[in-house]
Amino acid sequence: MQGFLLGFIATVLAGTGARDQVLVAGLVARLGQRPSLLAIALTSAVLAAAGAVWLAGAIAPQLAAPARQMLAVLVLALAALEMLAFPPRSGLAEPSHSLGAFTIVLVAQQLTDAARLLLFGIAVASLLPGLAGLGGALGGMAVVAIGWSSGQSLLDLPLRQIRRWLGAALLILAAVLAFLLRQ
Repeated sequence: MQGFLLGFIATVLAGTGARDQVLVAGLVARLGQRPSLLAIALTSAVLAAAGAVWLAGAIAPQLAAPARQMLAVLVLALAALEMLAFPPRSGLAEPSHSLGAFTIVLVAQQLTDAARLLLFGIAVASLLPGLAGLGGALGGMAVVAIGWSSGQSLLDLPLRQIRRWLGAALLILAAVLAFLLRQ
């Protein structure tokens, strides 16, 4: 249960103002709340979470417990740096009406974002990575659903500052955890 909650909370926090959420909100602001956009975004969130957990499941058995914990802390630091270094764009200049293009861009963004990095780290360190993946999938679905339901009102928030504060907090947490693991 702990992995589930950690996966959900980490995905929601790291997904706040992330590129996938901003992309969904931007398209909704321009094209309206099309149910097909929501369906694709929800499916993509589940697939990205499954990919992160699958990769963790392939790597974790090859590592001893201390190495898995240190890898999780390293991934936490990388996720924090991603949040600090790659702020979300304000929106698309010319949004495509192609659901295929939207799907490809959304999946690519989700596979390389801080939320899925954190989910990977949690799944590597977790005893039950499937529960962490379920929490991450639900968290990712919540993030894109908020983007879909909010539209322009989400884009009006100071997302860069929010992500910077969250990224800084995660970086501090990674430093503290690394110090504690070295003891």
